[in-house]
Amino acid sequence: MPDRDAYVEKFKAQIDQWNADIEKLEAKAREARADAKIEHEKKLKEARARRDAAQGKLDELKSASGEAWEDVKQGAERAWSACREAVDNAAARFKS
Repeated sequence: MPDRDAYVEKFKAQIDQWNADIEKLEAKAREARADAKIEHEKKLKEARARRDAAQGKLDELKSASGEAWEDVKQGAERAWSACREAVDNAAARFKS
């Protein structure tokens, strides 16, 4: 069980970091020119949706038991990767 608790805590910490990253990107989007703002908002929307999906998986992880834990963990890892990619893509868009 300690491994499970550590995994859930690690996952939650990553979501907290993504929340902070998205907040920073939202601030930059507010400062962007109108044409760039549309593209920034599109990337932010995707990042928020992926973060929300990852949060849903975290909630599932917290309540999963027994054999379901491994299945939920695999789904959570896919959501984790998708969110990381979306946040990274949004951040890269702000740098260009």
